Amino acid sequence: MASLMVRRSNDWEYRTMWNWMMLGLESNRVIGLRIAKLMRGGKAAQREAQRMVSEKVLAAAKAGTSLMAGASGNKIVEQYRRKVAANAKRLSRTRTRRKRKSR
Repeated sequence: MASLMVRRSNDWEYRTMWNWMMLGLESNRVIGLRIAKLMRGGKAAQREAQRMVSEKVLAAAKAGTSLMAGASGNKIVEQYRRKVAANAKRLSRTRTRRKRKSR
C-alpha cells in the first residue's frame, strides 16, 4: 500500500509554480502592449523605449540586491510581477488628448 501513496506537494511549490506561470503570461501581455506603442512611433514611443531599458536595469539590480540579502527566488518573481502589473495598467490606459490652453 505504501507504494501507492502519492507525495503531496507543499503549498509553496504550487505558489512558486503559479508565480512563474503568471509572470510569463503577464509579461507576454506587456510585451504586446509595448510593441503596439513602439509601432505607433513618435515621442511617446521613444519615451517608452527609454523607460523600458531603464526599468530593466533597475529591476535586475534590485533582484541582485534582494538575492544577496537572502530573498528566495519566489520573492524576486513576486517583485517582478508587481512591476509587470504596474506596466500593464499604465500601458492599457486609454489616453485622452489634453486640450491646449488658449492664449
